[in-house]
Amino acid sequence: MQYSKTKFHYADTIKACFVGYIVQAIVNNFVPLLFLIFQTSYGIPLSKITLLITFNFFIQLSVDMLSAGFIDKIGYRASIVLAHVLAALGLVLLAVLPETLPDAFTGLLIAVMVYAVGGGLLEVLVSPIVEACPTDNKETAMSLLHSFYCWGYVGVVLLSTLFFAFFGTEDWKILALLWTMVPTFNCLLFLKVPIYSLLEEGEHGCSIKDLFFNKMFWLIILLMICAGASEQAVSQWASTFAESGLKVSKTVGDLAGPMFFAILMGVSRFIYGKYGQRMDLNKFMTLSSGLCMFSYLLISLSPFPALSLIGCGICGLSVGILWPGSFSTASQIIPRGGTMLYALLALGGDIGCSGGPTFAGMISSAAGGDLHMGILAAVVFPVLMFSGVCMLKKSEDNRNFG
Repeated sequence: MQYSKTKFHYADTIKACFVGYIVQAIVNNFVPLLFLIFQTSYGIPLSKITLLITFNFFIQLSVDMLSAGFIDKIGYRASIVLAHVLAALGLVLLAVLPETLPDAFTGLLIAVMVYAVGGGLLEVLVSPIVEACPTDNKETAMSLLHSFYCWGYVGVVLLSTLFFAFFGTEDWKILALLWTMVPTFNCLLFLKVPIYSLLEEGEHGCSIKDLFFNKMFWLIILLMICAGASEQAVSQWASTFAESGLKVSKTVGDLAGPMFFAILMGVSRFIYGKYGQRMDLNKFMTLSSGLCMFSYLLISLSPFPALSLIGCGICGLSVGILWPGSFSTASQIIPRGGTMLYALLALGGDIGCSGGPTFAGMISSAAGGDLHMGILAAVVFPVLMFSGVCMLKKSEDNRNFG
């Protein structure tokens, strides 16, 4: 689609993708704010309700694995529109099904399943759509794109908290329906904006076999796993450090810890998105990985809880570039990767997001519930990230020398 034939430009496509990551932030972070409401309203045990997060992750992981062929068959526009439709529908079902089905928990599971498919598709689709846009500096565009997930997370928590403060938690269904306005609006936008192809006409993307036999692909997958694990191993436990460091209630801790982390992660991505054309991506990722190692040591070894909380914020700042930077590096090294590459990158990142906090939690349990020991052990992820980025730099230097 050419600019002369439409009032929309590729800049509008990028803006729609920014909102797409806000939609993903909504579907991933709104329901956890309702856990206590579900417990009191429907009598569902909290241990059972938390399975909704695992279910959401499992569905998105499955979409990562299965979506590449599906997306290429029906096209990027139809797929991204479908993703927004499912995200909106899932939020509607969240408000409706628990009241209409005999078992409220079954209704919640169905709603989560629907919007999780939408969230999984968004994760696979949004980055390659931005990558395909004819921008001057794709690395900065990618970093700015991923910052919007952070701002979306902060917005969901703040606006939902304000809603509950003014109108009470009993009207949470109205809030769920209000959040559907975001994916609905963006769905209409994606029907109009130009969507470009990652490949030239007549070109075919790499098959899964092509990627699996590419040594650099496995190094980038390692980076994605470590990026996700480095981010979530601290993010998932940030509220605990806020509670102990600030001596506040769990509710305030849930707001202060994760939001502190998310804001600084968003700041890091915004800075690179704004000024990245003056920076070397590999050097920025190397420095960020080193700072991430420092933050893990500060969190785990500091005798002062407040310093551990500051370490959480530093960690958010340091991990900001790791995920989008790995995406950009992959597109440079494997330019014909196509949809399959982005689907597998998303899969690797999600494995890390699940494995990081799980690993930290297991070590903490083995150490008698000492979370500091879990974070100290999880420093292996930023260490591997640092090593992987250095290996990429060495490989790049060898190619340039040759």
